[in-house]
Amino acid sequence: YKLSVAPEIDIVEYCRREWRGNTPVAKRMRKGYEAVAHKFASIRRVRGDNYCALRATLFQALSQATQLPSWLQSEDFTMLPENMLSKYDWIKEWQLKEKMARKMGEISDEIREYLILLREKWKNISEIEDPVEKQEACDKLFSNEEEEYSLYEALKFLMLNTAIRLYNDDKNGRSVPVFSWLLFARDTSSNPCQLMHNHLNHIGHSGGLEQVEMFLLAYALQYTIQVYRLYKYGTDEFITLYPNDPEEDWPVATLITEDDRHYNIPVRMCQETVL
Repeated sequence: YKLSVAPEIDIVEYCRREWRGNTPVAKRMRKGYEAVAHKFASIRRVRGDNYCALRATLFQALSQATQLPSWLQSEDFTMLPENMLSKYDWIKEWQLKEKMARKMGEISDEIREYLILLREKWKNISEIEDPVEKQEACDKLFSNEEEEYSLYEALKFLMLNTAIRLYNDDKNGRSVPVFSWLLFARDTSSNPCQLMHNHLNHIGHSGGLEQVEMFLLAYALQYTIQVYRLYKYGTDEFITLYPNDPEEDWPVATLITEDDRHYNIPVRMCQETVL
């Protein structure tokens, strides 16, 4: 199996190799990487398929996990597919890993297996105390394609579950984050069923995550996703947080992007000198 997150390389060296020219874009990228290099020493390249936003976020979350998140501990977590399918008949059209869904019972069993795998992997990796061992366990997981892609299906399903919850909250007059209005203001996703058909079913196959779906992923994982958007260097969008006003107790996963389509991972935080 090929590791889907490449070994680390010095971030300055990487930038020098990738952005040699003197075009305005190359100069901006170099400045952006320079700014990131004040915080992180290295970068790990993420395989560039349509799962890369999910891959980069999950890799960062697992590689720094020290405990199982509370939402993964809840007793009814593995019952989610069954419960949701009993309420929303259209979920049986969920597209699983390159193939259309099968009968209702089969699809709920399959997604349940993915959710159990997510919980099991997160628990095992979070219990490893030695940082080198933890990194090795992550590398091993992200070089096992069968397991890796099953985890992305679990994440996509959690995104759907979160979208349904937000949609219902809004309809019932409860307050929802601003991105939720934007998510359902699109012609292609005015409700969760459309979101599934036109967006979530395509992630990993024919498309990646759009900006507004980065917010949805952050809410589904209860993580703040911090992204260095290098092409926005010099603007106030250079470092973007999903969500913009994160919960204080949410852990942070940091990513790098040059174009909002492909994401890589900065690693090895530099020791800030304390005055």
